Amino acid sequence: MEVLIQILQLIAAFALLIALHEGGHFLAAKLFKVRVEKFYLFFDAWNISLFSTYKNWFRKLRGKEPAKKKFIKDKNGNDVQDGYEYEGTEYGIGWLPLGGYVKISGMIDESMDLEQMKQDPQPWEFRTKPAWQRLIIMLGGVIMNFITAFVLYSLVLCVWGESYIEPKDMTYGFKFSETAKQDGFQDGDIILKIDNKPLKKWNTSCIRNISNAKSVTVLRNGQESTVSLSGKMNMLDMLDPIYAQELMPLEVDSILHGSPAEKIGLKHGDHITAINGKEVKDFNDFTTQLATIPASLGEDAIAADSLKARHIVLTINGEDKDVVLTETFKLGFQNKVPNYKITTKTYNLISCIPAGIDLGCEQISGYVNDLKYIFTAKGAKSVGGPVGIVSIFPKAWDWLKFWMLTAFLSIALGVMNLLPIPALDGGHAVIAIWEIITRKKPNDKFLERVQTVGLWLIIALMVLATWNDIMRLLNINL
Repeated sequence: MEVLIQILQLIAAFALLIALHEGGHFLAAKLFKVRVEKFYLFFDAWNISLFSTYKNWFRKLRGKEPAKKKFIKDKNGNDVQDGYEYEGTEYGIGWLPLGGYVKISGMIDESMDLEQMKQDPQPWEFRTKPAWQRLIIMLGGVIMNFITAFVLYSLVLCVWGESYIEPKDMTYGFKFSETAKQDGFQDGDIILKIDNKPLKKWNTSCIRNISNAKSVTVLRNGQESTVSLSGKMNMLDMLDPIYAQELMPLEVDSILHGSPAEKIGLKHGDHITAINGKEVKDFNDFTTQLATIPASLGEDAIAADSLKARHIVLTINGEDKDVVLTETFKLGFQNKVPNYKITTKTYNLISCIPAGIDLGCEQISGYVNDLKYIFTAKGAKSVGGPVGIVSIFPKAWDWLKFWMLTAFLSIALGVMNLLPIPALDGGHAVIAIWEIITRKKPNDKFLERVQTVGLWLIIALMVLATWNDIMRLLNINL
């Protein structure tokens, strides 16, 4: 049921974003009087659609005549059946939920009509319009994605406001990886500034900022101290193990019924100080050590190996106790959460707009910064497909998280489409800009070949993402 809720959230978010993205192209095309033959949510591969305004049953329902087949001449002068007569845009829903598209007359893309492209250009076709108009049409989807993100972030801030814990109020400070300690950090340091810019709140983007920072100001033993950095750290290396995270003292709060923790008599207020004789200083250490247990099992491990690994010795309040973890290597208790001061900021209908735009621009900047890692071996492994995207949604429907994730995905969709890869909006935009600068239009044959190359690149990226999803599902780390 939880997975179903995650899948439904993904479908809802993608359906909205695809419709708005393609709507951006649609509106821009209509603005310049370019004919849009189709507007589809999801792909109607092999001309199979779940719904279409051109389907005869739908036309009959509306009291219209059946859609008529049209015929055009091929290069030999023979009649060739080519879809339906143009009677306005065909709106539909495809059966393949991997995206969507608008079919713009006279445009060389994955939905182009090869026979139509052989005919004389018409004034209502994309190819007859000035380069600057074609550029706007191609950027219409990306612009709509960014506007959508700005609007969603603004509405979220207006409705829910913004709640966070300021780093200065995190009295236990931060827990740092061994790499971070080598750079000069100490467990318990409270991060106050990054490159002399005061830190408002702690989130994953702070790791990115630290990777690019020259200095970080921390509060250590009541005194401010500066840690000098290179400004050129690899963020991916800083995520595994995590470079810096909130330090959580280890203190048992509540016990899950039927869990291994209940079976050994673990109770509220107990302190766990060691796992298999290895010291545990805080909850961060505890979770890290538990995670190393399944990671130590080889690919050829059998059930008996797993059972043996799950049998551990915990030191609780100075006493050793044997315990068998769950099949997912869990003990089954909730840790006590520090009672930090929560800062809440509210916004009205006016103030939420610039705040939402600022948040959107921050997300865009961060996403663009992270794109450089795709071209590294570790970055390629982090590329995720549908399974990876589903996992970021909460297992229970949460409107706040849903809209925040939808806004982020809108930015991701916009940025990815801006990449100068043929077949993506960015590739078409580059060609239009080249034409504007040089005043020379590439011939259709060249554009067709470039489009084909772009499609294969996209297919390769999809295969990579799917492969990574499969490896994660099988818990295989290559």
